[in-house]
Amino acid sequence: MEGDGIQVERRDEIAALNSSADEVSHLALDIGGTLIKMVYFSSDSDWPVDDEGKRSSKEKGSKNCNFVNGRLHFMKFETRKINDCLQFISSKQLHHYGGWHTEAPVDCKNIIKATGGGAFKFADLFKEKLEISLDKVEEMDSLVAGANFLLKAVDREAFTYMDGEKEYLQIDHNDLYPYLLVNIGSGVSMIKVDGDGVYERVSGTSIGGGTFWGLGKLLTKCKSFDELLELSHQGNNRVIDMLVGDIYGGMDYSKIGLSSTAIASSFGKAISENKEIEDYRPEDVARSLLRMISNNIGQISYLNALRFGLKRIFFGGFFIRGHAYTMDTIAVAVNFWSKGEAKAMFLRHEGFLGVMGAFMSYPNNGLDHLMSKQLVEQLPKSACCPKHEARSPLLGDLTENGSIECSVQLCL
Repeated sequence: MEGDGIQVERRDEIAALNSSADEVSHLALDIGGTLIKMVYFSSDSDWPVDDEGKRSSKEKGSKNCNFVNGRLHFMKFETRKINDCLQFISSKQLHHYGGWHTEAPVDCKNIIKATGGGAFKFADLFKEKLEISLDKVEEMDSLVAGANFLLKAVDREAFTYMDGEKEYLQIDHNDLYPYLLVNIGSGVSMIKVDGDGVYERVSGTSIGGGTFWGLGKLLTKCKSFDELLELSHQGNNRVIDMLVGDIYGGMDYSKIGLSSTAIASSFGKAISENKEIEDYRPEDVARSLLRMISNNIGQISYLNALRFGLKRIFFGGFFIRGHAYTMDTIAVAVNFWSKGEAKAMFLRHEGFLGVMGAFMSYPNNGLDHLMSKQLVEQLPKSACCPKHEARSPLLGDLTENGSIECSVQLCL
C-alpha cells in the first residue's frame, strides 16, 4: 500500500517487523536529488539459533550448515519528504543493528552506510533527528558495485525490450566486461565499467529524470513523477511533435533513412499552431516530453558506447521504472543509431544500484561478504545447502508496496 508519498510493506509485514525489531539489520541509503532509496535486511526468526548465536539447520547431521535466512527489503521515498523517511526508520528502529551481527561494537550501532549527494546534504538532519551518523560511500563506486553484483548474482536481472516483448538475458560472468552503465536519475551518468571497482565516468547529460519531472510539473500541473508517467501513457506525442512526414507531405525521407513517423522536432508543432499551453491535452504534453528525453538519452548512450567499442549498454535509475514506453523509446533509439548492432539492456532492480553498492560495503557483514561465503536461493526449511553454488538471492520483481522478498542463506 502507499502512504502519503511513501511506500510501505503490507500491514502483516509491518506487524512482524515491529514485533522483532532486533532481527532487522544492514540499513543502507542512497539519498538522491529526487528520491531516497533504501535497502535493509530482516532475518527470519523461524530458524533456530545455536549456542554461538548462529542460525542453523533443523536437519540432523547438518551441523556444518549454518544459515542467515530472511528478506531483503527495497523502499523509496521522495527526497522532498525526507521526514517520512526519518519517521519510517525510527518506527522500525532500523538504525540499530540486529540480526546476525549483534556483536557489532556499541560505538558502531548508530552508523549507517549512505551514498548520493544527500548523504552530505542531510548528514546533520539524520544526526539531529535520529542520532545517526552517515558513513558516506562514494556514489560512483556504489553504482558500479551494485550493478556488478546484481548482474552476477541475480538470475534474469538483465533484459531487452522491443515492441512490447521482454527477453531476459543470460549473463556470462566471464564475459561481462567491459560495458556501459547508464544511470538515469535526476541527471544522467554514463560509466564505462571494466571490472570490479574499475570504471570511468565517460559522459553524462543534465537532461534526465529531473528534467522530465520538472518540466512536466510546470506544463501539466502533475504532483508526482508517477502521476506524470501514468499521464504520458494516455497521450499522443504526434499532436505536438513535428514528424518527418509533416515536413515532406506524409512521405519518408528515404535517402537518409528517416521514416515519415520519425520525429523531426520535439514539440515542433507548437511553433506553427496558434495555441496556448491550455489548448493542449496534458496527456499529449507528457508523452512528447517523455519521448524527447528518452530519445536523447538513448542516442547519447549509443554514441558513447561507440567511442569505446562497447556492445553492451545497461540502463538503470528510477527514471525508467519498468515503464514500457520509456524502455521501448530508448531501445529504438539505440537500435536506430547503431543500425541494429547494439541493444539497450535494462535491469530489474534499476533504481537500486547505488544503494545496493552501499549496502554491500559493510565490512565483513554486507551482502558481498555473504556472497563470498555461500549464497543460495531459499530452500525448504528441512533441507541444508546442497552444493557450493551461488544462486539468485532476489526472488521476483518489486511488489506494489515497494518491498521484495528474498532468501539470504549463509552456508559455512
